Amino acid sequence: MLQTATTPPMVRVVNLISVPATHPLAGPDSPDPTDQPDETTAEDPVRTGIAEVTEGAAAPVGYWGALPDAVRLRLADVAASALGRIPGSAMPAPVRPLARFALAKRARLGGQVLFAGLRDSPPFRAAVIDWARTYQPESLDIAAADAVSAAAAAVLLGAQSAAELVAEVARRHSEMQLRAERDAALAKVDRLIMENQRLRGELDTARKAAQCAGAAGEAEASRLRSRLREQGMRLRAALDRADEAAADRDAELTAARRALAAAQTQRDREQERAEVASKRAERAVSEAEAARQAVREARDADEVRLALLVDTMAGAVAGLRRELALDDHSTSQGSQPADLIRGGSPPGGVSGRVDDAVALDRLLALPVVHLVVDGYNVTKTGYPDITLSDQRDRLIGQLAALAARTRVEVTVVFDGAAVVAVRSSAPRGVRVLFSDAGVLADDVIRALVAAEPRGRPVVVVTSDQAVAASVRRRGAYPVPSAVLLARLTRG
Repeated sequence: MLQTATTPPMVRVVNLISVPATHPLAGPDSPDPTDQPDETTAEDPVRTGIAEVTEGAAAPVGYWGALPDAVRLRLADVAASALGRIPGSAMPAPVRPLARFALAKRARLGGQVLFAGLRDSPPFRAAVIDWARTYQPESLDIAAADAVSAAAAAVLLGAQSAAELVAEVARRHSEMQLRAERDAALAKVDRLIMENQRLRGELDTARKAAQCAGAAGEAEASRLRSRLREQGMRLRAALDRADEAAADRDAELTAARRALAAAQTQRDREQERAEVASKRAERAVSEAEAARQAVREARDADEVRLALLVDTMAGAVAGLRRELALDDHSTSQGSQPADLIRGGSPPGGVSGRVDDAVALDRLLALPVVHLVVDGYNVTKTGYPDITLSDQRDRLIGQLAALAARTRVEVTVVFDGAAVVAVRSSAPRGVRVLFSDAGVLADDVIRALVAAEPRGRPVVVVTSDQAVAASVRRRGAYPVPSAVLLARLTRG
């Protein structure tokens, strides 16, 4: 064994070169430079590794970890080229998947694995050497002109000259780095010299510009002094004119104050006259209001007396109609009170309780009875599964048949808010109303009931409890929607 103290200087350079931990070829066993043995006591790992490989033993891990990057890459390329013709039994387990890769990808993607296989597996290293002797003998040429190829071949074969060849690669690599650093330093010096020359040129230019600017500044200062004298003369003239204008302004201000005082005196006199006229007007308004109040009271008294007379006559006529069972409304060709209600439009524009159909029939048998139907309340109770248009048509048809059999006046009211298009005419005997925009169908029904004269029977069909309660207070007969539906179904 050779001691480190007798190792040639070039070999010691190789010992100090290590692959960075982040390099793709740096294996998990790569030594840290700080962990190298002391030169006075440790053995040279390069010479020790070569001697043992030459004798047939496995190459030591420390030796392989100290190889330069270029040698590692060359060894990985040789192993990648050999994978296609090496039996799987000779490959370490981590190397086998790389055999399925294309040749260009093996060393690029699996360089670290291939190098570790050569380092740690003597059978794999022997198989690569056998393949190289057969298919690529130049990769085993220790005397190759390329120092990296020669060093890789020597390391792979475990030759005695491997240490010198590896040291030569390391030396050349170090020289290349030093040469590159020297070239960079020279280039930097050249740049600094050029920058110095450029700055000197700029300094000279700036000095010349400063001299020119000084001369121009003197000329500009002289010109400005001349203009300043002219401006001073103009300023004095302007101040004289300002003094004259101030005197004129004071005179005008005095005259304006006198005119203002005279105007204020005239205003006070006009205000006094206006106050007198206002008091007279207020007295006249009070007298006119008293006269209007007297006329209004006389008119109200006349209206009260006329209303009492009309109510007396209406009660007498209603009693007479009930006794004679007259049916003028069903035969009259004129308009009915329901035709005059506002808030509901025809299709062209838009006290007691009844619980069964028999009771409804008794109400419909009354003379001049008016049947008012809450349209959607009935249709959504009876047949809610069809469209609103079909609901309206079905209900109107059934009411027309009922009106033809009973000869009662029938009015059906629909909410017009959601109506897009309706038929322009209704069947004979049925008045169809749609509430106007902003008006509820319930309010139209209440107006219909309120428009009827006292004593005329009105039947309102709805299941809305609020509507039923309000029409009951006005003397109408509320009927649930289900009762009318039962009557219409019975025919």
